[in-house]
Formats: sequence, structure tokens, C-alpha cells
Amino acid sequence: MSAHVFVDESHRSSYLVVAAYIPIRQLVPIRAVMRGLCLSGERRVHFQAESDNRRRKIVARLVEHPLRVRVYTGRGPKDATRAVLLRELVAEVLDAGAQRLVIESRGLARDRDDRREIVGTLQRLRAPIDALAYEHFQPHEDPALWIPDAVAWCFGAGGDWRRRVEPLVEKVIDCGDLHRTSTRTARNPGARRPAGSCPGSLPRPSGLG
Repeated sequence: MSAHVFVDESHRSSYLVVAAYIPIRQLVPIRAVMRGLCLSGERRVHFQAESDNRRRKIVARLVEHPLRVRVYTGRGPKDATRAVLLRELVAEVLDAGAQRLVIESRGLARDRDDRREIVGTLQRLRAPIDALAYEHFQPHEDPALWIPDAVAWCFGAGGDWRRRVEPLVEKVIDCGDLHRTSTRTARNPGARRPAGSCPGSLPRPSGLG
């Protein structure tokens, strides 16, 4: 797949990591659409800060475009859960043949943690170190990052908001309750849950066809 993958998170009762796959040929028009959704003076669209009317407008524009989104979810300590979900995500990005992974930055230290998980996953899967380009951006640096931000918020909110983004969501990977895994890892830092050990995708939400 000739695509770039853009990643953001949301944390409510469960931890969500959302990956938006955008075909390379669609990157320029998608970015233009997202920039066009900014209000005057805004540097970015931040879904949490938007009004409900704005949220509905943004989602309506997103579902008009050929986007594929995957949602990774788990329950447990935030950092440990993110690590498990990121390993699953990287393994799937490799399987899909995507060329580039862009993750919303959470600061230097946490970005370093992400890079460690990415490199570790590439090594465990025996993938060439250059098999996947990856980097962290601030959200204002690439409008494509606003897409997983919007989907993560809606999916986490549930109800009508989740229904609105269902046409975009092709797969949901639920890694379940990770409290036990996190406890084992704390006792033995080398005992990481390998990529591919989550149960797999849940049934497609209704409306995906």
C-alpha cells in the first residue's frame, strides 16, 4: 500500500491509539481540506476544543474522502498500554506496506519511548531498519494529524459520535485488559508482550458494509 500513516491517541475508560492510512496521492488534497476547516487565526483543528456543530462539520467532511482508519484499544496503565498498542500498530503498518509513520509528539522523553518501541518491534519482526520511515510532529506541522485526533475523540465518546466515524473505521484491535501484562513487565522488564498477540480485529461496526 502506497500510504502514509498518521497516529494520535485518546484516553478515557480505555486507551485508544488511532492510525489513519492516507494514500500518497491523496495527501495534498486531504491536507488542503483540513487546513480549510481551521477557523481564522487557528493553527490547527483540535477536536476536544471544538463546538459540537464544528465537530459534526469536520466529521462530515472526513467521511467524504478515501481514508482508512484502524483503532487500537486496551485497558491498563497508560504508558504500558500505549507500548503494547504501538507494537500492534507498527506490525500492521509493516504488513500493509505503508511507507511512513507520523505520530503526534508528546514531548521529547515520551517520543523517545515511542521510538524505542518502534525499533524494538522492527527488530523482533526481523524487518530492515529502513523498512519504515517514522517521525514525530507537532499537530500544527501536518494537518493530516488532525484526522486521527478527530476519530479518536469520536470513537472514545461513543454513541452518536462513534456512529458518525464508523464509515472510516475498517478495523478495531482490542488488546483487552493489560493490567496483568503491565505487572509482569514491571517485575521483568524484558517480558514484553510481542506484536501480534492481541486477539485481532473485532467485527466491523454496522454501516461499514
